[in-house]
Amino acid sequence: MPEPIKPPDDGELEPVRIPDPQLEGIEASVRRLMEQSAQQAQQLDHLASAPEPSGSPFAAFGMPGLGGPPAAAPPEPRPILELDGEEREDELDALSDWIDDFFLPVYGAEVTTAAPWCLQWQEHDDVVAWLHALWLAYQQHKDPEAGLSGLFVWHRDFLTHALAAVRAPGGPLSACMTSPDRPAHRLLPGPPPSARTETAAAEADGPAEPTS
Repeated sequence: MPEPIKPPDDGELEPVRIPDPQLEGIEASVRRLMEQSAQQAQQLDHLASAPEPSGSPFAAFGMPGLGGPPAAAPPEPRPILELDGEEREDELDALSDWIDDFFLPVYGAEVTTAAPWCLQWQEHDDVVAWLHALWLAYQQHKDPEAGLSGLFVWHRDFLTHALAAVRAPGGPLSACMTSPDRPAHRLLPGPPPSARTETAAAEADGPAEPTS
């Protein structure tokens, strides 16, 4: 215990003098408190940087409403002419269903010389490419994220141009059916390769062998 000090006659108290052994004990206690505070701060930093635990034991299964990893993004669409084999056939089947069940009943104007059509349009690569692109654009613009004007944009910017290209009187189907009573199908030949390509191919084949 600190020794009591008799107050002076003027009534003022002198400062308490703590013996050295007690002062050392207080300093040791202060050091321990500072060390504990530093350890607690490190623990708080570790907890703040650790990932939050999942709230559900089913999170790893990705069950709806129970957390878990996000669903994989759907594959990006590819132009149908870049597909091969069964993948292309499946895409062409889906496109044909859309054309027969939705597109033709709504937008299929009467077959005339000014608006030809072909019952075998799937064999016209350029027509397939146009209609597939139109179908992809339809799926995009009917999505709620496209907004209320999405389908108007599809009609204005996609449908009008696709119809004008596919069913033009001088278009890819002009040699096919021009009357509902006369089904026809013919693939129009395209232009030959450019002269530069022909020259490069001839040089790659080497000089022609002389004929006797």
